[in-house]
Amino acid sequence: MKILGLSCSPRKAGNTDTLITEALAGVTSEGVETEFFSVAGKDIKPCDGCGACRKTGVCNIKDDMQTLYERLLEADGIIYGTPVYFHGMSAQAKAIVDRTLALRYPTIQLSGKVGGVIATAGRLGIIDVLKSFYFYFAFNHMIPADYVISHVAGKAVKEDELTLKTAYELGREMAQMVKQKFEFPPEFARGLTPYVAEKYNL
Repeated sequence: MKILGLSCSPRKAGNTDTLITEALAGVTSEGVETEFFSVAGKDIKPCDGCGACRKTGVCNIKDDMQTLYERLLEADGIIYGTPVYFHGMSAQAKAIVDRTLALRYPTIQLSGKVGGVIATAGRLGIIDVLKSFYFYFAFNHMIPADYVISHVAGKAVKEDELTLKTAYELGREMAQMVKQKFEFPPEFARGLTPYVAEKYNL
């Protein structure tokens, strides 16, 4: 079993990285393997809407997302961490969300994975980020865990003991959740109800 900590911050060693690292420490305390992946310095392009993945299950864009696809598929749980920019997730996070459309074909490959969210903001916008991620979890048949939010307003989150502890506990929770080995009902693996698939020959 493994939980991936995915930092979608363009800044290395910032508040998002700090909280994900703390969450992964909580995962480790429960005896589950961890991996940290940062988008900082990576080449992850936005989806170009070509639609090829709907036919092949493979994204035509060749960049560092190919490596991340492997990490996402190997993981039993994924902690998505992002700063809040203009009331939304970072551009890097949105690119990853859009590019994982390729993982829905021929079946939903993120299905059954546990998902958690860590979001840091100066003041506003965290609710918008959480809403987007939890819809994303539902869309991909993922199992939602709790979230961690931090209103840092220019401060270093490493000075916020309560938020650090909350991140650590998120890691512990997700580790215990992946041990449950939840499996989504296979008849819904394509994201369509059996009735719709049969009626429209999809």
